Amino acid sequence: MRGLILFLSSNAGLGYAPFASGTVGTLAGIPIFFLTSTWPWWLFLITFTALLFLSFWVADAAGQIYGVADDGRIVIDELVGYLVTVAFLPWSWTVALLGFFWFRLFDILKPQPAGWLDKNLKHGVGVVLDDFVAGVYAAIALRLTLWLFNLG
Repeated sequence: MRGLILFLSSNAGLGYAPFASGTVGTLAGIPIFFLTSTWPWWLFLITFTALLFLSFWVADAAGQIYGVADDGRIVIDELVGYLVTVAFLPWSWTVALLGFFWFRLFDILKPQPAGWLDKNLKHGVGVVLDDFVAGVYAAIALRLTLWLFNLG
């Protein structure tokens, strides 16, 4: 079970990147976005909800294994945040890369309440929710960008 928890929490090992593990870990979202972008909205929503609750548990369990609640190798939260960013949009490289940019920016800046969640909830739910909130901000920025520049 320990191996599975570490595998999932690191997005299949991407969290072990020697630098910028959060950025590298976010890359897992691009092929998942590609695979899920043609699904009916309800199937995506059910699958995403399952992933969200799985990520709460996996992030918490991995934090206990590492001895640090938000260890840098835990990047399943980046996957969740990225998928929030691109949710319900059609696949294109433009959407995928702009979504990646916007999510990473908001995940790094952590505008409130993401910053509060990051600082105050030190368990699986808190580890994931700050990225979820960053994903909501990034989703808004992405949609505005697509609309303003007529890219969508």
